[in-house]
Amino acid sequence: MKEDKAFVKEITPQSEDFSRWYIDAIKKADLMDYTPVRGCIVFKPDGFELWERIQEAMNKRFKETGHRNAYFPMLIPESFFQKEKEHIEGFNPELPWVTEAGGEPLEEKLALRPTSETIIGHMYSQWIQSYRDLPVLINQWANAFRWEKRTMPFLRTSEFLWQEGHTAHATEEEARQETMQMLEIYREVVEQELAIPVWKGQKTPSERFAGAVDTYSIEAMMKDGKAVQAGTSHYLGDKFARGFEIKFLDRDNQFKYVHTTSWGTSTRLIGSMIMVHGDDRGLVLPPRMAPTQVIMIPVGPMKLREKVMEAFDPLFDEIKAAGVRVRADLREETPGWKFNEWEMRGVPLRLELGPRDVENGQVILARRDTGEKITVPLEGIAQTVAQLLEEIQQNMFQKALAFRDENSYFEIDTLEQLSAHISKCESENKTSGWVLAGWCGDDACESKVKEETKFTSRNIPFEPPVQKKVCICCGKESQHSVWFGRAY
Repeated sequence: MKEDKAFVKEITPQSEDFSRWYIDAIKKADLMDYTPVRGCIVFKPDGFELWERIQEAMNKRFKETGHRNAYFPMLIPESFFQKEKEHIEGFNPELPWVTEAGGEPLEEKLALRPTSETIIGHMYSQWIQSYRDLPVLINQWANAFRWEKRTMPFLRTSEFLWQEGHTAHATEEEARQETMQMLEIYREVVEQELAIPVWKGQKTPSERFAGAVDTYSIEAMMKDGKAVQAGTSHYLGDKFARGFEIKFLDRDNQFKYVHTTSWGTSTRLIGSMIMVHGDDRGLVLPPRMAPTQVIMIPVGPMKLREKVMEAFDPLFDEIKAAGVRVRADLREETPGWKFNEWEMRGVPLRLELGPRDVENGQVILARRDTGEKITVPLEGIAQTVAQLLEEIQQNMFQKALAFRDENSYFEIDTLEQLSAHISKCESENKTSGWVLAGWCGDDACESKVKEETKFTSRNIPFEPPVQKKVCICCGKESQHSVWFGRAY
């Protein structure tokens, strides 16, 4: 079938301008639209359904581990932020404030929620009195506001959707176990459902969450080699407990402060999924995430369409009954136009049925991930489709993993070598990827890497591919092997 070249050309090639490609892809796929408010977008149905798929995957795992969902106010009093100084200093530049209501100035200005540690800390201080009240395991799905100077839909917006978990525990050991458990849940969802490989690790002190004792993250590589922090989990110690007087009477009849955690992911996972898997034709969606997993399109002359539809409708019903998210495109546009549109939208599998296929008891299936077309029998089609969708899911993960590994560098040991590597990649119009480098632990060395190369520390991986022996900046003995790269 001849493709509609003009339709494809509406998307900028990735090699020409990756950021422009990204905007073209999400707009043409009808995932979002801009609004009159800077940095705020509308999630159109397909875009929001991607978020719903993520919610379903997360909620399943949250509830299996004893967490429950709740909701806390969006407006937070200014005085709450003053109770944990490091926290407010970290967020103050991004905070939008409400200063009047009903034409009257407010006695105390209210921040639009940048994160909820403060308001939740206040409420926990009211709810927790005894060791019998612990642990508290609460998550909320909400919106948050951070007044971003530079925005990109899904990845970085002034208002975004996210989940934030907040838990309180009797001991440090329990809280740290919780922190690691949630980080592993994030890894599992992102790798298994979104087909994005990640590195788990600890953030350096300069990159940790404002007010945290320790911050841990999963980091994902996009197709342009940049990093996205795909999820974070924080051990907060008793910092917020002291600030908000969250105490409990222990079994030994002594008042003690709780140990708290917080952890979160956001709609930047949607942007990450698009940037990891998309190609010059548009989106490529993992089957487990795709709003539409199979698009069915009748082909052939209109005079034979009635014969085709006699087989088409039962086929649709059979696939749908098997739990597959299937749609039929019966519009009057040409099959070639439809093929291009649904490829651009990233639908994992296309099913074509024409008069000759009906005669031969077969259908044609086209894979979005590889472009391969295969002819399969009509008999047992639902099982064939299910198996193929799972194969596509696994192939997409392996393809993304191979790309990440091909663009991860281990042989760079000095700042000069890193600068030369970046220059070479730029001259060849290639991604500079990530570099695993040694770090002595001195903040000054980490800052110098950023100043001279714009590479920032992503995390200290728990299981680095190799152990680096010298600091990339000062040449002293390395204390950590750290991933460095440019990031969104």
